[in-house]
Amino acid sequence: MKYEGQAIAVRPLEDGFAELVLDLKNDSVNKLSGHVLAELAEAVDGLAAAEGLKGVLVTSAKDVFVVGADITEFLGYFDKPEEELVAWTMKVHATFSKLEDLPCPVVVAINGFALGGGFELALTGAYRLMSTTAKVGLPETKLGIFPGWGGTVRLARVAGADTAIEWIASGEQYGAADALKVGAVDGVCEPQVLRDAALKTLKDAAAGSLPWKKRQDEKRAPLRLDAIEAGMVFEGSKAFVGGKAGPNYPAPVAAITAMQKGAGKGRDAALAIEAAAFAKIARTPTAKSLVAVFLGDQAVKKAAKKASKGARDVKNAAVLGAGIMGGGIAYQSASKGVPIFMKDIAPKALDLGMNEATKLLEKQVERGKSTPGKMAATLARIHPTLSYGDFGAVDFVVEAVVENEGVKTKVLADVEKLLPETAILASNTSTISITRLAEGLARPEQFCGMHFFNPVPKMPLVEVIRGKKSGDAAISTAVAYAQTMGKTPIVVNDCPGFLVNRVLFPYFAAFNMLVKEGVDFVRIDKVMEKWGWPMGPGLLLDVVGIDTCAHADAVMAQGFPDRMAHEGKTAIELMYEAGRYGQKNGKGLWAYKADKKGVPKKSGPDAEAVALVYGAEGPRPSALTDEEIAERMVLPMLLESSRCLEDAIVATPAEVDIALLYGLGFPPFRGGIFRYADSVGAARLLALCEKYAALGPLYAPTQQLRDLAAANKNFH
Repeated sequence: MKYEGQAIAVRPLEDGFAELVLDLKNDSVNKLSGHVLAELAEAVDGLAAAEGLKGVLVTSAKDVFVVGADITEFLGYFDKPEEELVAWTMKVHATFSKLEDLPCPVVVAINGFALGGGFELALTGAYRLMSTTAKVGLPETKLGIFPGWGGTVRLARVAGADTAIEWIASGEQYGAADALKVGAVDGVCEPQVLRDAALKTLKDAAAGSLPWKKRQDEKRAPLRLDAIEAGMVFEGSKAFVGGKAGPNYPAPVAAITAMQKGAGKGRDAALAIEAAAFAKIARTPTAKSLVAVFLGDQAVKKAAKKASKGARDVKNAAVLGAGIMGGGIAYQSASKGVPIFMKDIAPKALDLGMNEATKLLEKQVERGKSTPGKMAATLARIHPTLSYGDFGAVDFVVEAVVENEGVKTKVLADVEKLLPETAILASNTSTISITRLAEGLARPEQFCGMHFFNPVPKMPLVEVIRGKKSGDAAISTAVAYAQTMGKTPIVVNDCPGFLVNRVLFPYFAAFNMLVKEGVDFVRIDKVMEKWGWPMGPGLLLDVVGIDTCAHADAVMAQGFPDRMAHEGKTAIELMYEAGRYGQKNGKGLWAYKADKKGVPKKSGPDAEAVALVYGAEGPRPSALTDEEIAERMVLPMLLESSRCLEDAIVATPAEVDIALLYGLGFPPFRGGIFRYADSVGAARLLALCEKYAALGPLYAPTQQLRDLAAANKNFH
């Protein structure tokens, strides 16, 4: 039997065997689109009709196996009626089950990423062999859905219900050793011998040396769990996973429920249950939002790739300032293979920076994500120094000294004189104008901003800021270096606060306004946490540092006095003047107690802070509803985001969405600030601006919002 398509080929091998090859033409990876699935169905039909077929080897001609479904194509299905979505899913099930039911063994060689639908395809085989460099997993819950092409059914029968629940609920990727340990694959070998090993396994199975029929029968049968075992496994998991995921992310629990309902059924009945449950979850607002986040992330990465064209090589880097931020930047660079000098004027600061990097690496080793050898190699790439002696060979410098314009200006001018003429210089600043900092430089075209977020290893976003004189080489090299460090860079133009802080401080301004009216900050925090934020604005102020926020607030008030200046003392100013800087000195709006690991955890509102910001009478009763509090908090952030688009600070709504998701923790299930705006509707948002107009310019609608409301259009 022979078949040749644009993505699928079936080629006869010797002695009655055939090889089904995945090779999507004109693409660097294999993914399952409608066209690919149609070809797969034709190829499987041909195999089923072939006479004398002894076995099928499934391989990939690319560096990956299959990265998953083409979500951009299938997104349209999620808006269709449930019955259409179920019918489409069952059609894919029919193809996968037909491959699984061939009257001969099927062996799959997983040579690279086999994710989502790609791993579900691999699970149809009687045996799976995996390269040591490959990764497998079912990441669908991260998109607000769950595996809909047999993943909940087959993985539970291949590797057990516990493993299936863990893999599907977490959405994580797993290496070869982990997959072999739980039985998700049957063998692991080096990439160069994978195909030969898989072919030998296939021939052994065909010869009767391996019980392939028994294996396939087990996948078609109910799960081997009695009622009591099933109850303990599934009910316990639903409680644990549901508590961890929260009410805004229903997919993990829905997946477990589908597994539970199908546990006592045969494969085909269980697949039908999965399809029906998948159709329901795929049509939820959370699924649409999380898919939008995924697509937005892809768009931002594509924009960054374009922006990095023409970048200069960064073989040696340097960071100026060895505090927590400098140590985090040094760790990130070194851990990704780029040697870095860490310069400071004080030995104690260098010790702090090295201790920060060491701590981060030790955690990696403790979690099994690194080894002592790799840790030593990473530390060896960090060179603490008190002098500029070796800076003549540095390609890229990140200045990360104290957030003081005078200090930064002097340090930047000093280091520029010692660098090669081709070196790029960047300032890690959260508020200070890149254009002004460039005024004291001899080569301003080779200078830009590079705003990292704290803690550096955890926060994926880096704002690359283009000043008026920043050249293309500076921007492209900064973008490329951020990508090398494993970060998501977004290029923004210079303005007070750039993008993220410019959008954040109207949110804080709304908080200050509510507190001034007497609304309890404890209530505000609870409302915003319920709305989806990882922490409320009061706690966020404490975590960021009230001294840092007071400085940034002054910058924003000076830059945008019409809407960010204020009369009288704000809660931020009152706290700052009282020396209450938040978690960093243990004096914030919230009181803190250290947990077992010494990490400060909020234990309740701080009585002194309450008296300071509200006076002796404390918070006052408010007629505002929780919904109105949320509206008043979020609307200024949205309006400032719109102004950033109007002012060309950032290029696209998708970049704003991703920046706030990755830089501030905007609730992912809402899809981003502009996806949220689109779900509410421009007309409704304009009505809210009118509702709160008496509160001042903070709630003044943008022209963009007026235009969208008039045209009944969305931001996206």
